[in-house]
Amino acid sequence: MCGIGGILHRGGAPVDKAALQRMAACLQHRGPDDSGLYAEGPVGLAHTRLSIIDLSAQGRQPMQSDDGRFVLVYNGEIYNYREIRKTLAAKDRRFRGHSDSEVALQACIEWGADAFPRFEGMFAMALWDNRERRIRLARDRFGIKPLYYRLTRAGLVFGSEIKALLASGEVQARIDWAGVHEFLHYNTALGARTTFDGIGKLPPGHMLTLDAQGMQVEPYASAYGAQAAQDDFPTAARKVRGLLDQAVRSHLVSDVPVGVFLSGGIDSSAIVAFASRHYDGRLKTFSAGFDFDKGVNELPEARKVAERFGTDHHELHVETGSCPPVIEQLVRTHDAPFGDAANIPLYLLSRQLGGGVKVILQGDGGDEVFGGYHSYTLVAWRRRLQALARATAWARPFIPRGGRWRRRFLTLQKLACPDPSLQAALLRSEAPVDYPPAQVFSPEVRALLEAADPFRRYKEYYRRFAHLDALQRMLHTDLGILLPDVYFEKVDKPTMAHGIEIRVPLVDTQLAAYATGLPSAYKCRGRQKKRILREALRGVLPDEVLDRPKTGFSVPMRHWLRTSLAEYMQSVLLDDSALNAGMFDRAALERCIREHLSGRRNNDKLLYKLINLVLWRRAYNPAD
Repeated sequence: MCGIGGILHRGGAPVDKAALQRMAACLQHRGPDDSGLYAEGPVGLAHTRLSIIDLSAQGRQPMQSDDGRFVLVYNGEIYNYREIRKTLAAKDRRFRGHSDSEVALQACIEWGADAFPRFEGMFAMALWDNRERRIRLARDRFGIKPLYYRLTRAGLVFGSEIKALLASGEVQARIDWAGVHEFLHYNTALGARTTFDGIGKLPPGHMLTLDAQGMQVEPYASAYGAQAAQDDFPTAARKVRGLLDQAVRSHLVSDVPVGVFLSGGIDSSAIVAFASRHYDGRLKTFSAGFDFDKGVNELPEARKVAERFGTDHHELHVETGSCPPVIEQLVRTHDAPFGDAANIPLYLLSRQLGGGVKVILQGDGGDEVFGGYHSYTLVAWRRRLQALARATAWARPFIPRGGRWRRRFLTLQKLACPDPSLQAALLRSEAPVDYPPAQVFSPEVRALLEAADPFRRYKEYYRRFAHLDALQRMLHTDLGILLPDVYFEKVDKPTMAHGIEIRVPLVDTQLAAYATGLPSAYKCRGRQKKRILREALRGVLPDEVLDRPKTGFSVPMRHWLRTSLAEYMQSVLLDDSALNAGMFDRAALERCIREHLSGRRNNDKLLYKLINLVLWRRAYNPAD
């Protein structure tokens, strides 16, 4: 795993090597083991290396072809690189080392853009062609690894993180208010958008080509199954078990130690079960808990799984008092306001590892591939719930503002939306239907926010799958938006900040392709979720793990903002400096804070986002 960056000047002006050095310095945490630069006329490439496979100098980047025509910078892991290498060797391709980076380079030389669909793994890469004067960027089909870019007057600037683009000196920081509006609803900007105006994300499964004819962004692969699976339920369960076992085994390939983040739930426990079979040595596992006894604490469950499979288990206890400096650091880690506070324990856990383990397997993706969220079970009852929502709409003023019943009632109101695509967007938004987040901003800023539809990305994506049944539409939409934009972002930045590579076997190419093609009833039926995965793991995991209700990984931010973080929250949001001047409607913001502190309404999600937004503006000072 590594950090990459680059600059291309279309007019022929030479790239400043000092700019590349600044970009590489910004990405040193992603690749603390080595770094390299390539600067030749109008193109420059930067690379920082986290050595995982082939630790020798033969794996150094930027990597050039023997004739000097092609130059590659690459971030990721290609798990089927050995098979691809054999195919290329049969075509007389010669290799100097044993890295998957060299396989990626030779594959791109042999097959061009057709190489990308062959790669099973996670990656973000850039390939410069000296003869054709063409640069091509590509990102893996699930969006596990990030890649940002900005088309400038001079050409193109790109990198693994936004800070590298800003460090180049060729990109200025400006606010994209449409991206901020999406962040207020979904914890982050969605799709190709970021909260920086003009800085985009390359979408999953896409490639960007820039040459004399201009720039083109186009898909090369999909994250979904090519066709519906026809297997009966028992056969499908056996296939899922075999594919998952194979996926975990392939994700263990490494020349350095490998561990697992273990929550005690089905997904991470399954990874531990299969990894313990194939790992050469005693597998290390890691879990996190909180200093708040009413929060979700899965340490006991994780400990039982670790004992069952004989792992070398480690626990981290997150203390609330350590959070303010971590929250502030995470804003710079993400280069953006980010609203999912689960990045806090990930950051602390990664920091505690201290480089002792470079590769960690984690269970992200299982809910989106196999149907693990509670919202999926609502699909079967959608018509009845819509009728109930319409019939009880009159009761809204009488429902207490705080507590479980209010949340359930507001979810019911979202289900009442007659437009299925907007309904999907509302269900994934964290904003209550009766409390739009823009209302705490000044009229001027509110106008900027509301000039763009924050639900556009969800509505467009959901409509793309109109030919599927309701559950499959939700699963496919979450696989294309929620997973790459929120959860993989949450995982990548806090872990790579400490030079740790996260791998996600549950979105292995072959496993996900098969599972996404399975019928909806194999995934959810009634209140049962992940049916096919649970059946596949019978006999692999204890029944108590398989049959335990899903608890989710929840940081107790509601409690923290009313107690230990209350003073910090107010010091950030009610700061009278020029930074905050004109951004908020002071009366609306103070009311929002009072409601939360008194317990009359739970505004923790909005307040935490606002903290992140203010800290981001303070750190980057983007122009309005």
